[in-house]
Amino acid sequence: MEPLGLIAGEGVFPVLVARGAHAVGRPVVCAAFSGNAWPELRHECDEFQWVGVLRLSQWIQVLRSAGCRQAIMVGRVQKSRMYDRWRYFRYIPDWRAIRLWFTVLRHDKRPYAILKAVVNELASVGINLIDSTTYCTEHLAGPGVITRRQPTESQWRDIQIGWEVCRTISNLDIGQAIAVLDRDVIAVEALEGTNAMIERTGRLCRVRGWTMIKVANTKQDMRVDVPTIGTQTIEKLHAAGAGCLVLEAGKTIILEKPKVIELADRYKIAVVGHPSGI
Repeated sequence: MEPLGLIAGEGVFPVLVARGAHAVGRPVVCAAFSGNAWPELRHECDEFQWVGVLRLSQWIQVLRSAGCRQAIMVGRVQKSRMYDRWRYFRYIPDWRAIRLWFTVLRHDKRPYAILKAVVNELASVGINLIDSTTYCTEHLAGPGVITRRQPTESQWRDIQIGWEVCRTISNLDIGQAIAVLDRDVIAVEALEGTNAMIERTGRLCRVRGWTMIKVANTKQDMRVDVPTIGTQTIEKLHAAGAGCLVLEAGKTIILEKPKVIELADRYKIAVVGHPSGI
């Protein structure tokens, strides 16, 4: 089969994509972001090269030289590191990224605009990004309560109130997660990411049993923007005193799903797949 390009950031998601592609007999060629992708991802791929986060020409060279016409881009990039004092040395753009900046992104640097520009740039050289869940659909959150543990009545009320609030902040490109207790919003995710928001909620709220709601971006493009949670998320929720986790069904990946469900039940955290768009 034609090789699949894998543009990989941090986390287990790229590993699941590589394994899923191999399961159907498709070779995987990986352009891995330096300082972000896991080194062990190398062992899951047929070809593997490190590339700079802002060096699009490197990504293209790696994939085109291997004959890739389709690619999947998954994995986290440490956004907070883009604002530290060494950012100009760590993230040096190439001419292609600079051209994108001056022609497209100078006036709109929101994540959605950046991802859309990257999709279009890759398509212009014959590399089409495809739905990042294509080879791991079994890891998508389904609708309804996923765990044996059921939400309490007060948690159901928090879900009802918090869902609309979370959709609103997502629509404004602020973040994609909030923490709620007794219908009060305790914390809102922003640049720091979901894990840091969970830790902050634990410091702010000493009452156990609060609910975290995580949605997909209202402008979600499944090629480049799929929210993920994993066992680390559940560990952090438990440490911070959470009692319920709500995910957007059909649009959120649960990494290592069986382990996540088992761990959530052990910690008495209900996990709910909320129907998308409702």
